[in-house]
Amino acid sequence: MITSRLPHLFSGLTGLAALLSLAAVAPLTAQTIQTAQTTSKGHAVRPSPSHSHSLNTLVLEQINTMPRGGTYSTTAEASARLRRSISVDGGSLAIEPRTATPSYCSGATYLVFLKTLDALSRQGGLHLSPETLAALAVRGQPDGTGVWGRWNANGPGTARLFHELKLGRNFDKISEARPGDFMKIFWTTEVGSRERGHSVIFLGADDKEIRFWSSNTPDGYGVKSVPVSKVAYALFSRLETPERINDAPALPRSDSYLASLLSKRSSAAEARAKSGVR
Repeated sequence: MITSRLPHLFSGLTGLAALLSLAAVAPLTAQTIQTAQTTSKGHAVRPSPSHSHSLNTLVLEQINTMPRGGTYSTTAEASARLRRSISVDGGSLAIEPRTATPSYCSGATYLVFLKTLDALSRQGGLHLSPETLAALAVRGQPDGTGVWGRWNANGPGTARLFHELKLGRNFDKISEARPGDFMKIFWTTEVGSRERGHSVIFLGADDKEIRFWSSNTPDGYGVKSVPVSKVAYALFSRLETPERINDAPALPRSDSYLASLLSKRSSAAEARAKSGVR
């Protein structure tokens, strides 16, 4: 997809398959998952292509530390287990993904996001303030409220969070996607209260299939491939300036747009605008 975006292909997804073949997105390989050499220091790093590439690699490394299977569930018990899997110990995040089983998609990708931040912190490339650590906790926040409530919201939840905090750029051109990008898949043209979506981490694509990692039905944590024809629209979010997460405590308590998507319909165009996608 060199000049067009997925929303323009709602009427004919055969076009998406053709554009994916032009994109030549590399699939995940053992060579891709190499030791990340992060270079972020302090709070004023300007992202470079090599820096963002190393961060994508670090995201992929965290996937390799996640459990497999465990079944997929969106029950209250699954949310309670996600809550218990994240804590603060000695001024650092303590994440126990095996506690978060069964699991669901947004919880799975959020755990990988947190594990990436924690890995950077332990490498000395990122300082997480006590206030930030508290803001990252899952406490059953409703859609649009706090960090988790934004990530878990309908519509462009993750992309909206990335845009608000300037964590990295959002885009919807598959030609620009790299393994390790966070991705929101929309299975239909609906965005908002009637949407059917999936929070995943992009691994690769060709002209027939898109491959990603998440908690997927019915098995839970793992890699899955779906035909390109099943994807109506997608938003990608690339982690480029993780130090911006320390601005999370200053976020408005609730994002009114994301909160409204529990009961209101939106559109791909509005989701793009709210996510800073041009």
